[in-house]
Parts: sequence; structure tokens; C-alpha cells
Amino acid sequence: MNAKDLSIRLQKAAEYVPQGARLADIGSDHAYLPVALMLQNKISYGIAGEVVAGPFKSAQKQVAKNGLEEKIDVRLADGLEAVELADEISAITICGMGGVLIRDILQRGKEKNRLSGKERLILQPNVGEPQLRHWLVAEGYKIIEETIVAENHKIYEVLAAEKASTTPEYTEKELFFGPILLQEHSPIFIEKWQHKLAKSEKILASLHQSDQDVADKIQAVSQEIEWIKEVLADAGK
Repeated sequence: MNAKDLSIRLQKAAEYVPQGARLADIGSDHAYLPVALMLQNKISYGIAGEVVAGPFKSAQKQVAKNGLEEKIDVRLADGLEAVELADEISAITICGMGGVLIRDILQRGKEKNRLSGKERLILQPNVGEPQLRHWLVAEGYKIIEETIVAENHKIYEVLAAEKASTTPEYTEKELFFGPILLQEHSPIFIEKWQHKLAKSEKILASLHQSDQDVADKIQAVSQEIEWIKEVLADAGK
């Protein structure tokens, strides 16, 4: 196994892992990411954390198949409970989950003293990216890398964040779109938001027809539509 065996989104996450890192991959999905990085000599130690017995056993098999039992620990645990401060982890990857779930995993990890604050967080949310960014900023993290990739007719965002002595003053709009993605206006970014605009306009139309009190929801969706139109207009210049 090598980096070429990784999916596009995991390859991008792998790029954000610092050379020589001690990595904890949470929700490890067969331990593909830590195994590939160890075979490249990019990480010095790895933890593959899984909360479900089936994927845990699959990760064990993948690690054993590549002869990495001495270098990658496969642990059955809920989220960051797979990590101890004594592990001296310097990078954490959480990929392939909703942004709200990733946020909740990080919050529980913080509450249970599993985060030292020195780790680079490399996160690939499938949805709910703004909620995840809000948590990162509230906890004093700076978003240092962001990218957006397409794979199997789906679009994914990957971001990396580190604790900063001074956290940038991100606007609500930057947290919604991603501060770095918002500057780059890549073709995949534009495609995502064109699709999202059409979807949001349908939602808004149905809200206007609702007989329930949805004024707050109408305001929120209207704000999103306004932002999306602004960004797409800027991208077209």
C-alpha cells in the first residue's frame, strides 16, 4: 500500500500531516491513512482509533498485513478517548464524518483532557463545515490550510488548523465559505456553491409557503443566498 491507494480526499489530508508527526487518526476506516503515511516514512508513530468492532478488526488486519504492528497502535475507543496525553500526538486526522460530529468529538476530547493544544488538526467534514469552523475559532485555532476536492461526484472540503497566539478575526461569511477557499474561487468551489444556491432557493420557496412560524429560518436562508450570489458574482469577474 502507498499514497496512490488513498482516495483523493485522504491524499489531501495526508499532505497536511507534518513530516515526522505522531499521528492519531480517529475513525480510521481500515487504517488506510496512517499505514500509507508510515510506509512513506512521513510519520514516526500512529494511532488508528475506531469505535466499532468491525472497522477496528479491519484496521488491525491492514496494519498487520503491512508489518506495522510496532509502529501503529489500533485502539477500540470512542473518538479521542483513543488518545492519551502521554502519546505526545502532534497531528490528529478526522475524516469522512459530518462537521457537527467532528466538532463534538473535538469538544469531548477537550473536556476529557485528550487534547494538549499542540496538535495540528486535519479535518475532512462531509457536511456542516461552518459549524466546525466556528468551534475551531472559538477554541483559539487558526485555519492554516483549506482545499476543496471532487471525488465520485461528491465535493469535499479538507482543512488544517493549529492553535494560534492571536486568532484571526474571521467574518461570518468567511466561516461559512472557508476563509482560504473564499479567496481562491477554484472551479470546484464555484460548482459547489452553484449547486447549493439552487438548493437554497428551493428551500426558501418552500419556507415562504409554510403555515408555521419560520421567520428566523427564512432570514438565515435568505442571508446564505445573498452571500452565495455575491461570491459567485465575484468569482465571475
